[in-house]
Amino acid sequence: MTGQYGLLSPLWAGTAAAADTSDEAVLLALLQVEAAWAETLAVAGAVPESSAAAIRTLWRRQQESSTAPFDAQVLAAAAPGGGNPVIPLVKLMRQTLASEGCSDSALHRGATSQDILDTALRLVIGQVSKDISRHAVRICDALAALADDHRHTLCVARSLTQHALPTTFGLRAAGWLDGVQQAIGALHTSLDSMPLQWGGAVGTRAALVDWQGSEDAHQLILDLATRLGLPAGRPWHSQRQPALRVASSLAGVLAALGKLAGDVLLLQRPEIGELRESAAPGRGGSSAMPHKQNPVQSVLIRSAANAAPNLLATMYAAASSAQDERPDGAWHAEWPALAELLRLAAGASQRAADLVSGLETFPEQMQKNLQSAGDVLLSERLALRLGPLLPGGSKALQTAVEQSVSSDLPLREILADLLRSAEPTGEREEALEELDGLLDPAGYLGHAEDLTDSVLADYQQNRSAWNE
Repeated sequence: MTGQYGLLSPLWAGTAAAADTSDEAVLLALLQVEAAWAETLAVAGAVPESSAAAIRTLWRRQQESSTAPFDAQVLAAAAPGGGNPVIPLVKLMRQTLASEGCSDSALHRGATSQDILDTALRLVIGQVSKDISRHAVRICDALAALADDHRHTLCVARSLTQHALPTTFGLRAAGWLDGVQQAIGALHTSLDSMPLQWGGAVGTRAALVDWQGSEDAHQLILDLATRLGLPAGRPWHSQRQPALRVASSLAGVLAALGKLAGDVLLLQRPEIGELRESAAPGRGGSSAMPHKQNPVQSVLIRSAANAAPNLLATMYAAASSAQDERPDGAWHAEWPALAELLRLAAGASQRAADLVSGLETFPEQMQKNLQSAGDVLLSERLALRLGPLLPGGSKALQTAVEQSVSSDLPLREILADLLRSAEPTGEREEALEELDGLLDPAGYLGHAEDLTDSVLADYQQNRSAWNE
């Protein structure tokens, strides 16, 4: 067996993506494409139906491990001879068909190895992306519930690691939701623009056109795309934008999930204590410190997000160096990078779905942290409202804030003294009466609730579209 089990990749180990991107799965996809092409040719009357049926039978037998005619490990060992696995696979298929007395006239006719491999990888990408989307719905449903439930739960917003202004935990969850739904939307868009790859030896389809004629060749390619459930399009042998868009969208999914996991890691530090991962049996333990409950799901998601940029860089480098009409090494560099991006995005999506579905929130601790920031948390508002009224203007307000921070004196007392000591005016007396209200965090949330509602409305629309 040569499947990838993920011994050193616990993020995706044991997930559906591990099986869907295994060498066995890739082999099945290669056989599926060859069988679909043979069947397309047979339906059009271009090759004998018996030959197409024999090829289709090989694919079906491969799906049953007990009768599989091909070994992925053997195929992998033979791949260096031609630089890709399709060349030895076609050779083995011809040998197998001949040994069983079947014609190989429908096999690989008018195709090239890149057509088969790119299209097979497109099938693998589509299968794994379905898994990602399914987990994304769980993630987004859980985040939408958090955003709605906590639309009025006050907490402190942090800027450059420091307390900044009041916000709501509902808006924070809505921000996570917005990032994830945009990333999944980009993934769907990239799949729609990653068509069947079918161009022949150098992307001209010359062999197919010479054999079948221009119109029939074009129709055969459309029929193949329909048979495989893929968009039809122009060949992209060396113009690798379709693969690059998918890779970028997978990295985008990981970035959105990494942002979420990073925030959760911060907010569940004991000294902050606003969130906590669910402590499922067998999860989060330490081999040396029994008292620890490690946030392993967030850690694994963040590890995947950290790995994605280098994998994406490989895809960009490959796309920019795909020379001539068939790339000399750049194409080959894509395969492991793309496969790992698929595994990481799918694994992170599954872990994130479990994470947010079981996330524990502690509004009392959010309130405690908000209060610990003190009245200076509202200094932006105070500068706008009180700066013009204080003797010395905005500079006096800044001095008052600095005095409060350095002396632990409540800012409201310092400001009240300044207003009382100044020459009385109607505006100053009114400001003194409004001081407590100006220092109420709940009164300085801007469009927090409207923004939360906007994200939730977008998600309801997107969720319907994803389920179509």
